[in-house]
Amino acid sequence: MAMTSGAETAASRGGPGTAAAGLAGFVFALFFVFGGITSLNDVLIPKLKDLFTLTNAQVLLVQSAFFAAYLLISIPASALVHRFGYMRTAVIGLLFMTAGCLLFIPAAGSGLFGAFLFALFVLASGITIVQVVANPLISMLGKPETASSRLTFAQAFNSLGTTVFPYAGSIVILGSIATIDPSTLSGEALTAFRAQEARVVVHTYIGLAIALVIVALAVWFQRTKLQETRAAKMNVAAAFGLLSRPRFAFGTLGIFLYVGAEVTIGSLMVLYLVQSSTLGLDQESAGKLVAYYWGGAMVGRFIGSAVLRFFQPGRVLACVATGAVLLLGVSAATTGTVSGWSLIAVGLMNAIMFPTIFSLACEGLGHRAADGSGVICMAIVGGAVLPPIAGWVSDVTTLRTALIVPAIAYGLILLFGLFAARPVAPIEEPEAAH
Repeated sequence: MAMTSGAETAASRGGPGTAAAGLAGFVFALFFVFGGITSLNDVLIPKLKDLFTLTNAQVLLVQSAFFAAYLLISIPASALVHRFGYMRTAVIGLLFMTAGCLLFIPAAGSGLFGAFLFALFVLASGITIVQVVANPLISMLGKPETASSRLTFAQAFNSLGTTVFPYAGSIVILGSIATIDPSTLSGEALTAFRAQEARVVVHTYIGLAIALVIVALAVWFQRTKLQETRAAKMNVAAAFGLLSRPRFAFGTLGIFLYVGAEVTIGSLMVLYLVQSSTLGLDQESAGKLVAYYWGGAMVGRFIGSAVLRFFQPGRVLACVATGAVLLLGVSAATTGTVSGWSLIAVGLMNAIMFPTIFSLACEGLGHRAADGSGVICMAIVGGAVLPPIAGWVSDVTTLRTALIVPAIAYGLILLFGLFAARPVAPIEEPEAAH
């Protein structure tokens, strides 16, 4: 998932093609890191579920704590950009991410699920700040006419992170659960097991904290390579006034639904694939397959970018949303290999949804596009809302029945694609000064 900020700056010192272009590598690293850490939640969920003996609805509060940061932190993050500039704000975001990782230490010591949720919220706050910086920053680091190419390339690094981290995380975080069934333990043995497994989680996030400090230092030492001219502050009231436009309002809802559906499927993936009626895998093996779900989005992004050159984006969006609904239906109605892999294949359908919904929603906004992007980014909070709803449905029925939650979301996205296939009247641009 990628997003753009409502803040803007002017060109870098020396113009495109000078030392500022060398900063692109650091920004690509940011895309890789925040994408990977976000997808790591998918393998953290079964770990915490076993550690704290939680229901599906309870453990999916992991995503609620994480994605709530997008709703609460996006606007303050934009204010940080105005106050400190892009490079320094990126460092602030990385330090928040580091703090979130280190908070896993006291969380494990406390033995409280709520403490882990707080650590995840702090971590996600840092990710939100970094994302507010990343997209507009990469667009600045080169020629304007090649900005789209750089953004696409940067988003490929994001997808690479979401593919690599779940696989590696499954080995590190879920490996021991694959060899020990917590339900067979009791008393001191269970307490010792929980302490041991909590340490596994802590060590993982301490390693991430060390890596984040290194990246933060690298960005800090490069901070003077970009000279920025701050834009006027975002008018929050005027930005939310854009919701009076049906296209924009429907598109904002589309982002809410898409992120919610995507995160719901990723969150339930391990729990779904370990079922004897699906693939019957151990948790580590199921966790590794989550990489194929996110990897499908990475592959589909390249396929989709070619398809969108020849077909109207709204219709393409409607087609992939239809594909997602059908795959979810097949998964729910079948068993075994077909059921498991049809759910994984939804990742391929997800590939073009976020950027296509985003661009269609902002179409016609003209000079108000930056304000609109800030509002849309807050809609990423859908990742905090839909997963626990699906978890509750799975608790009172089955995991297969819970797939109706993302299916309804994709169905509404299908309707938005058809709606957005029609032309939209642009907002009138302000008259140029004479």
